[in-house]
Order: sequence, then structure tokens, then C-alpha cells
Amino acid sequence: MVLVVLLLIRLPHMACKAPVKCRVQYPHCPLHKYHQKGDLIIGVIASQSFIMSSSISFTEIPPPVSAEELIVVPKNYQHILALEFAIKEINENLQLLPNVTLGFDIYDSHFTAMRTYHATMLLMSTLERFFPNYVCYTPNNLIAVIGGLDSETSLHMANILDIYKMPQLVYSPAPVMNDKTPGLPFYQMIPKETIQYEGILSLLLHFKWTWVGVVLMDTTEGERFVQTVVPMFSQNGICFDFIVRIPTLTFVPNIKEMFDQGEKTYAQVMASKASAMLAYGPSYSMAFFRFFPFLSKEKQVSDYPKGKVWIRTAQVELTSFVFQKDWDMQIFPGAISLQIHSSDLPRFHQFVESRKPSNTAGDGFIRDFWQNAFGCVFLHQDMDVVEGDICTEEEKLESLTVHHSLRTVSFNNSAGDTVSFDKNGELMAGFDVINWIFSSNQTKQKIGQLDPEAFPDEVFTINEDVIIWHSWFNQSRPLSVCTDSCHPGFSKKVKEGKPFCCYDCIPCPEGKVSDREDLSDCYECTDETFPNKNQDLCIPKRISYLTFGEPLGIILASFALCLFLITALVLGIFVKWKDTPIVKANNRNLTYTLLVSLLLCFLSALLFIGKPHNVTCFFRQTAFGIIFSVAVSCVLAKTITVVLAFLATKPGSRLRKWVGKGLANTIVFSCSFVQVELCITWLVANPPFPDVDMYSLTEEIVLECNEGSVTMFYCVLGYMGLLAFVSFTVAFLARRLPDSFNEAKFITFSMLLFCSVWLSFIPSYLSTKGKYMVAVEIFSILASSAGLLGCIFSPKCYIILLRPELNNREQLIRRKP
Repeated sequence: MVLVVLLLIRLPHMACKAPVKCRVQYPHCPLHKYHQKGDLIIGVIASQSFIMSSSISFTEIPPPVSAEELIVVPKNYQHILALEFAIKEINENLQLLPNVTLGFDIYDSHFTAMRTYHATMLLMSTLERFFPNYVCYTPNNLIAVIGGLDSETSLHMANILDIYKMPQLVYSPAPVMNDKTPGLPFYQMIPKETIQYEGILSLLLHFKWTWVGVVLMDTTEGERFVQTVVPMFSQNGICFDFIVRIPTLTFVPNIKEMFDQGEKTYAQVMASKASAMLAYGPSYSMAFFRFFPFLSKEKQVSDYPKGKVWIRTAQVELTSFVFQKDWDMQIFPGAISLQIHSSDLPRFHQFVESRKPSNTAGDGFIRDFWQNAFGCVFLHQDMDVVEGDICTEEEKLESLTVHHSLRTVSFNNSAGDTVSFDKNGELMAGFDVINWIFSSNQTKQKIGQLDPEAFPDEVFTINEDVIIWHSWFNQSRPLSVCTDSCHPGFSKKVKEGKPFCCYDCIPCPEGKVSDREDLSDCYECTDETFPNKNQDLCIPKRISYLTFGEPLGIILASFALCLFLITALVLGIFVKWKDTPIVKANNRNLTYTLLVSLLLCFLSALLFIGKPHNVTCFFRQTAFGIIFSVAVSCVLAKTITVVLAFLATKPGSRLRKWVGKGLANTIVFSCSFVQVELCITWLVANPPFPDVDMYSLTEEIVLECNEGSVTMFYCVLGYMGLLAFVSFTVAFLARRLPDSFNEAKFITFSMLLFCSVWLSFIPSYLSTKGKYMVAVEIFSILASSAGLLGCIFSPKCYIILLRPELNNREQLIRRKP
């Protein structure tokens, strides 16, 4: 395509002179040009007007462009004014270029490839002599070319300038040139586009706009935008409801097609649930977007909500065609855009206000601009009838503002801004964040900035309080989400077949929380915390252990002390009546040993109450096991003593030699010794220690004694149960022996109670958690000890205290009939 256009331009050698007389009809002389002499010339390719012509048939020479085919974009004339003002300021400043003056050649690209190539070749030729590769007459001291306004125009220019090794200053996003000559001066006068994309992403994330639409012009740069932005935004949680492309208007027959496509696009935009709309395209894109309100009236699509927040990149200028100046702008108020940081230039406004067609010799742009901007016509000799107002040059340019201040290389410009390039030839600068208002007295306001050179937390800043939103939102922050946010306590579940921004909100599963909105998954609390009822917060767990201050601890400690006192009282009674037959029967010393062991049993229960420490954990289970084994051993010895005593009374019995204190002491010692060995082994091999249980209870951290070896713990309990079972069996067999003081039947009841308590203890102990496990063990100790005390000693105390007449030798030797 490039070679074809170049051939079409080069074949007919022609020259244009002033006044304009062309030697051949094709290619036509440029419609707009502006030349100012100087020692050094800067070439400029501007973009001020479209040419709306019929499609070219390539069978005949196209006719010259008529005034009706020319569509001027008045706002773009500011770029020509800015350049002329900058050249004027430089030439008047003797410190910048002493003894050297700058001039310029400006041509219009008309936003088309053919005319851009033509204009660029004109820059490379002798002034008004179109002879490519030849320098005729006056040398052309062209030192650089500025342009174009859009990426495609810059690319067409670069294809020519690259051949001539001519430096190019681009004030549009840099075009992609796969075969650009390495080292060719190619300077981008705006920051690289990726900074804009990151800024827009920061803006969306700041307002939590995760469901957006994209409207862009159907160009190569538009596709590059989509390929760059979609992955970047998606990785940061942004989804796209739609991406629609608006066709560019090149020929008149395409107008209906463009309107039909525009009507569908507008309906899709307005029907979307997304409030945030990204607008991307060339500088003139806004003029095409302004057709939306027009289409809403023509096609009856005004039933949709109108509240949208349009987010524009810096290159999308607020442009419009002349015939659009009275069109509705009500869908655009509240829009947000990025804009290259700019400052007011001194004397520029005075320069603009003094501008008139009559005092600007050589400016081929101003007459068309003036007529279109002010809706008037200039009289000339070929006009028979004048339609409309006549231009008087009294019209004011006060409303015309420069889009951005002129940029130069690495110095403080007249606006006081330091400007420089990086190693890639890209401007090192940031962007202002602009809020567009369109009120009667204000068009825009700065609401933030994007500074890539700032600290990470200051790269993007925005003052949300000053933003004026579209009236549809009633000054509340717009929402742009596919699904309302999932509140804390819920997590997102992506809907099948939908983008990841469209989801259902499901409650967190038990044991998990979500403390922020829109979490993809709930998470577990730390070991030290637990979920609250709403599952949106982790609450610190309470420290839990059985204390002496709580009701349960007080009750158990009180019972232990009461039983201890009762046992001490029983022991005192037996000591006081130690010489009576009922105390002396069945080994008095064995009775004392049993009572003392019961005393210690009740006291050992207190070791289980209170905060676990190394000492209490080390001794409480072993002390309990040994003391209980001594008590049960005493009961067993008493039972065996009763049985042997009656068996020895039979004539010729050999068991008499076994009856006496020696056998009882041996039984107590040997049975207790086995338990002592088990406990010593336990303490040496794997002793108990203070531990923390964070998992048994949801809301509590349990301070407990880790038994060290669960096997040894159950061995101690098992051995104690074995002694109790043997005692119960022997006592049960001896319950009917004929003796008034026979303890066998009381021992039977006590052992039955003892075994029942500890058999119930095991499932109860395993089914409870936390401090209640300790309470179960304390209760088992107290209940089984109290059973022994009550069943064995209450009958004897009854006789001693209430029936002393039965406490005599006759009753001891009396037998049942």
C-alpha cells in the first residue's frame, strides 16, 4: 500500500506556485498550507479537516475537493497557533538561537494516508516544487518534522521520513514500526501509553469499578489497545461487559452503515449494567461519539438510563464537527480523562486574541477555520449569492484554548515546566486527571494526577470529593459492577459461563470467615482466634482452664475439702475408740492406712484445679494413681483378711499361719509397689507437661496438662481398675460369712460403686473437652473416694456413736443361726 501511494504521488511531476497554478491536475495542490521563512525549517503535518468524498473508482482522475466535502475540526487549529507562537517566542529570545531564525512549513494530512504521504513528500521537496529526491532552486533547510496528531498519521509520515533519515517529533502515541531504522531520531512528545493504562487501572480500582464497557474506533491502534488492556485489567480483577468498535467514516456512501452501527452501539452502551465506559481512539473520536445523543433522538433509544462515566485517554480530545456544536452533550458530563500536565503560557492568550485572517499572510488554514468556527463566510469575487452571515473579523477567539503547552527537549520552557526524554525517546512526564463538567461557567477541573516518578503510594492521587458526577447519579459514587459486592461473611462463586466478575455470594463454610467485601474464598482464622456469628471477623479465643474462682471450680474444691474434713473426723473417731472391738476388728492399722489414703485422695483432687504448671502436671496423675492404688489395696487386704479368718477357724485348717498383720501389709505393699513402678516408668520415659489445646474448642484456648504418654495413663487406670475388680470379686464371695462385724458386704457395695464410677469415667472423659475433662476426672476421684468412705466406714461410725452397746466382744463372736 505504501509503495502504491508513493508511485501515484511521484509519477506526475508537477509544481505549485503562488498564486496556485498546477501544471497537472493530479495530485492536487494541498488545500491547506502555511509557510514561514527562516534559516532552519521545521516541517509540520497538522490534521485540521476531513474530506468526505465519494469513493475513488481508479478509472478517472478524481475531481478537486469542493467546499462541501471539507469537514473542519475547528479545535485542531490550536495546534497551528501553538506552533507559530512557539516559533515566535524562540526567534524573539536571543539566548536560545542567536543569529538563527526558525521557520516552518505546515501541511494538512486530512486524516488520510494518501494526503499524509503527499504532505510529507512536499516537506522533503523544494518549497512549492514537487520533485522528490531533488533540491531545486532554494535549498530546503528542513531539520525535523513534527507530527502527526494520531498514531496512524505518524506511521505514514515515519515511512517516508525513515527513508530520508529525518528526525520526527511525534505528539501522538508512538506508532508501531517493525522495520524502523535503528538509531533514527524518533521522539514521542507525550508519555508512553502504558502509563495511561496503569493510571486508568488505578482509577477503576480506586472506585471499585470492576464491570466496564469499551467503545473504540475500529483502527489498528484500537486493536492494539484491546490486546494490551484486556489482559492487564483482567489480571487486576476488571471484567469487560462488551468491546464495541465504531467504524471510521471515509466515504459518503458509508454514512448509513456507520449510523446503523452507531445506533446498535449506543443501544448496547445504554442497556449495559456497567456505568464505567472506556473510550479510546484517535484525537477526533469524540466527534464520532457525539453522534450517540443524536442517534437516541432519531432511533428512539432514549428509554435506557443515561448515567455513564466516560473515561478517556489523553489522545481523545474534546473535538466536534461544526454541525455538532448545538448537539446534546448530556451523556458526557462527569466524564474523567487523563491529560498531559499543562500550564498557562504567558502572552499566548494575547497572541490568540490578536489573530485575524487579514493579518496572517500565508496562513492557508485560518479562513476555513474561521468560517466553520463562527458560522460565517468570506466574500470573494466568484460568489454570486451569499448564504449566511458575512465574516467581519470582529469575531473573538477567546474561547479557544491550547490543548497542551508546547514541548521541547530537556529545558525549562516558558511555562516553567522541566521537560526531558528518557533513553527510548519518550517524554518523561505524568498526567493530570480531569473531570469534565460542561456547565455554563466551567468546562473541566483537575481532580488528581498520575506521576510515574513519585513514590509508589503517590503515583496515583485523586480528590474524590470535588468530582461532579453525571446528574443521573445524584452526586453519589457511581457503581459499575456485574454483581453487587459480597458482604463480609460471604465469598464469591463465579457463575458458570460468565466472566469472573459475575458471581453469586455464598455464606462462608463453618470455621471460615471473610472480613472484606468480594473475597474469592473464605479463610480460616489463626489458631488464636475463631469466627464470630456472622463469620466476618476473627475474635481472639478465651483462655480456659478450671480455676478456683469459677462456680464449677468452687463447687468441686468445696466438695473435696468437705470430704477431707469428714474423713479426718472419721479418722479421729477411730483413733479415739481405737481399743473398741469394732475398730480392732479386721486390722486396725489397715483401717488407719485406708483412711489416710482417702484423706490424700480428696486432697489430690485439688491438684487438678488451677492453671497448669510444671509441678502440678508432673505429679497430679501419678499421685492420684498411687494413692488410689494404696486405698484399693487396703480394701483388698481387708477382704482377703476376712476370708482367711473364717477359713482358718475350721478344724485342721492350714491357713491359720497366714492370718495376721503380715499378710495384710504384704498385700498393700506389693499391690501398691506395682503402681509405683508404673508411675516411675511414666515419669522417666514421657512425663506429663503443661500444654495448650487450640483445636478442641472453637472459642477457647485450653490450658491443660498433656499426659505425655496416653498409654501409661490408661495403664495406671487399668491397674487400679484391676485391683478394684479383684476386691469386688473377693468381697462378693465373702458377703455371707457369719459375722456381725463382717465388712465384706460393705466392701462389695463400695467396690461396686467404685467400679461403676470409673467405668463411666472413660466414655465421659473421652466425650468432653477442655476444662470439663478435668472436672469429670475430679468428680470421679471424689465420687469413688466418697463411696469407699461411706460404704465401709459409715456403719462402723453409726455403731460407735449411736449404738455403743453393739460395740463389744459378744457381738464380735456371735454367729448367725
